[in-house]
Amino acid sequence: MAVLKQRTLKSITRAVGVGLHSGQRVELTLRPAAPDTGIVFRRVDLPAPVDIVVGATAVTDTRLASTISNGAVKVNTVEHLMSACAGLGVDNLYVDITAEEVPILDGSAASFVFLLQSAGIELQNAPRRFIRLLRPVEVREGTGAAEKWARLEPYHGYKLSFEIDFKHPAVDSTGQCVEFDMSTGSYSKDIARARTFGFTKDVEMMRANGLALGGGLDNAIVMDDYKVLNADGLRYDDEFVKHKILDAMGDLYLVGKPLLASYRAFRSGHALNNKLLRELLARADAWDVVTFEDEKQAPNGFAQLARAW
Repeated sequence: MAVLKQRTLKSITRAVGVGLHSGQRVELTLRPAAPDTGIVFRRVDLPAPVDIVVGATAVTDTRLASTISNGAVKVNTVEHLMSACAGLGVDNLYVDITAEEVPILDGSAASFVFLLQSAGIELQNAPRRFIRLLRPVEVREGTGAAEKWARLEPYHGYKLSFEIDFKHPAVDSTGQCVEFDMSTGSYSKDIARARTFGFTKDVEMMRANGLALGGGLDNAIVMDDYKVLNADGLRYDDEFVKHKILDAMGDLYLVGKPLLASYRAFRSGHALNNKLLRELLARADAWDVVTFEDEKQAPNGFAQLARAW
């Protein structure tokens, strides 16, 4: 019998890019970490490096992105890298970073998937620990047209179902609802390439507030009041809602362990996703932590290392 094991990287890998909101040049170095380390962001640009360990309560800001902090030290826009780690099943990792925002790269998780896979993924001599849902947990906000909600339910595996409602012609003409199941789908092919998106009218306002300074057509889908402005169009017919699944996978992986659950959401975002994790952790009767002494007992798709492209 083979235990389902934790995973880290085989070697160190690096990338350089700009922060979506800060516009700052930033270097990212991904390095292997020992079993049970979790994912640790390390600000190496400070006089003494500061570690920020991923956890639901480390999330301190959810406006436009997920930000994690340790005291006054923070790292913004962690969700796309976290999504890639969730999609490839990476448990332990040091993320050395030279500024306070993860580089946006192409606006999706594809570049992070490529980085992780080029470093190689290594099995470690420790069982992989999952948070297993025992009963449903739900959070809701707003009423009527403003209603949004997110829910976790027991499921032997990990699947996510998301519905968007933007009331914008370019978005409305695409798929509004998507379900992705880790047991049957391929994260790298089906989800990772979906880019973040924004509207020109919001971008102008955000720039006036010192945000979206690094954003553009090479790292986001940009729309005016009617249409997509990117010359190459969309990567998927339902790229908008797939990006929301990509974000949710990153936001939920901030709990620090992979989930065995079904996630369903309507118009959720970073804030509601984090609220859902905090609600989950507050309800000790709603979950337990499990390992698989025999990887054959694990859900389909969990024992195999993710295939390269």
